[in-house]
Amino acid sequence: MRIRIKTKWSKYEREVSVEDSVGVLAFNAWKIAMQTLLEIENENFQIETQVQRIAVMEEIVSFMIHSVDRMVYESIEDDDRATLITLYAKKMADHVQDNARDFSGPGDYRTPFINKLNERMQDYAETSWDNEAVMPGFNMGRLFANHVANTLGPRDRKWALDYIQQVLMPDFMASYKKTIKSIGLIEDKPENNNA
Repeated sequence: MRIRIKTKWSKYEREVSVEDSVGVLAFNAWKIAMQTLLEIENENFQIETQVQRIAVMEEIVSFMIHSVDRMVYESIEDDDRATLITLYAKKMADHVQDNARDFSGPGDYRTPFINKLNERMQDYAETSWDNEAVMPGFNMGRLFANHVANTLGPRDRKWALDYIQQVLMPDFMASYKKTIKSIGLIEDKPENNNA
């Protein structure tokens, strides 16, 4: 998956606010989610309406929000982490609102997304996370694949699970981790040299 992401800040030294970091994260995460949706469509999985596309995007970005929470869990204080995740969720809700309004007309699309996000945060909290690889564990990936597959047409739900979990998720998570590293939320783990 080839996606251009913002990896460098301005050449001028300055403090980068949490809001700036979250803005960059949300912008790049939305691009990654759109590319992921495109990959699903390119595999000819059944997506027929714009509403269905937004539902897929909501599942992807909910997963991303929970994933960043897991990534920073041990390195950021609880209050700061809560602020980060809240700002990020609000920014992603803005993206959902703007895009859903473009396709479905005026209305409140933000509240249903936040409600779905809260459900997903609880769902994913019960699943495993691989701290060493900084990746979702098997059952978290499977749950994500199930949520996305449930937004697809009935023809493809069964076939989409393996593709989403084994091909698509690792692919977009690599781009996503690069974005998170570029804004300084996580760092590369040092290599283990036992020689």
